[in-house]
Amino acid sequence: MTGMKQMPDRAFIDTNVIVYMSSNDNQAKKKLARSLINKYDCVISTQVINELSNVLIKKYSQSTSNVEATIFNLEAVCTVALLTLETTNKALDIHDRYGYSFYDALILSAALDNNCKYVFSEDLQDGQILEGKLTIINPFS
Repeated sequence: MTGMKQMPDRAFIDTNVIVYMSSNDNQAKKKLARSLINKYDCVISTQVINELSNVLIKKYSQSTSNVEATIFNLEAVCTVALLTLETTNKALDIHDRYGYSFYDALILSAALDNNCKYVFSEDLQDGQILEGKLTIINPFS
């Protein structure tokens, strides 16, 4: 079909990537993180929002109103996935099968629950494929 625009691949964005996007520590990483948000159909989870809020308050001494504005802006460009009991149970399985920490497994479980093709993270095993359908990519390597 001519003229049909292909939908971008769905990608889960881990907290560390969002932190680079939301801080001025590393301009190259900030630019790359922002480009991912623009290129993919992005998903984050409530876990990512909570971890981001904690980092912005503790490490960057941002006000709660700045954190709220950041969350509002993220919500405009990313699907926010809620964590369910099913997500937690799948995370426990991923923890057992792949050896990830529980919280990393929760990120991977949420990505699988939301039919993501990629997880962009600096903290997980770059290039690993889970369940034959989810590829972990370190966008900064």
